[in-house]
Amino acid sequence: MISKKMQEALNGQINSEFYSAYLYLSMVAYFESINLPGFANWMRVQTQEEHIHTMKIYDYVNERNGRVTLKSIAEPPSEWESPLAAFEAAYQHEQKVTGLVNGLINLAIEEKDHAANMFLQWFVNEQVEEENSAETVVQKLKLIADAPGGRYMLDSEMAQRVFTPPAVEGEK
Repeated sequence: MISKKMQEALNGQINSEFYSAYLYLSMVAYFESINLPGFANWMRVQTQEEHIHTMKIYDYVNERNGRVTLKSIAEPPSEWESPLAAFEAAYQHEQKVTGLVNGLINLAIEEKDHAANMFLQWFVNEQVEEENSAETVVQKLKLIADAPGGRYMLDSEMAQRVFTPPAVEGEK
């Protein structure tokens, strides 16, 4: 059984994860509009990952006999000054999500909800990867600055990213 407080917090996180997917999908549209299909692909994969995060939490709430309640998703931005600005926004967003996950863990500890704490540890590890992934692209974009050849090469590299669903627990 899940406490009302934890259920509400996890429902809030479901909304945040949906917003993340929505934000990254908006970035897909932005990158497509400026003819950077590799950047768009990178963000499309990111959108898929966020959807997986959402559904993991959704399923967990249901497994704990809680009730999922969906709320409106805020409208994300649709324009950025540059690809660098978009990825800086993505990196900052991932840092914010890390803070939200940490808050959920603090609540799980406060509520003595060991199951939620264990469940949320997956998200702690995932956020380390998410922040690193976005920050790596930020650093590459800073390195190439406004060099069109560098941007072209990075776009080609980012087109290679493929969505890989997380392994199901218990599988090897």
